[in-house]
Amino acid sequence: MRIAYAADRRYVPASHEDPRSPGAWKKVLFQKGELVSGSVPMVNWARLPPGKGFAAHYHEDMQEVFILVQGEAAMTVAGRLVRLGPGDALAVDPREVHQMRNCGSGEVEYVVFGIATGQGGRTVVAAESPG
Repeated sequence: MRIAYAADRRYVPASHEDPRSPGAWKKVLFQKGELVSGSVPMVNWARLPPGKGFAAHYHEDMQEVFILVQGEAAMTVAGRLVRLGPGDALAVDPREVHQMRNCGSGEVEYVVFGIATGQGGRTVVAAESPG
């Protein structure tokens, strides 16, 4: 698991901009080498109503990157609890059991994309870590 807290990242000029007078700024959440190599089989915009969450599960051959857009969420990844707010990002490695729940009073919205390593893995609903 890798965490990128928005508050710990600063905006820098986008690489295609004139650094003396940039029009676009970016926060680098993850760089090459911090994520697995593979194809991107899905990009989802998702939401969790207050008090809701998704089932604990893992992906046999897919890393997932979550970027919180709105709200406050708690994620448990491989037994470790992490709290996320708007702009925070989390990369969950293949075979890491993970679960998210809305821990705030408003709706949570997040973008999640997967990076598959091409080994034909499945998504497995699990109450415990893979063996």
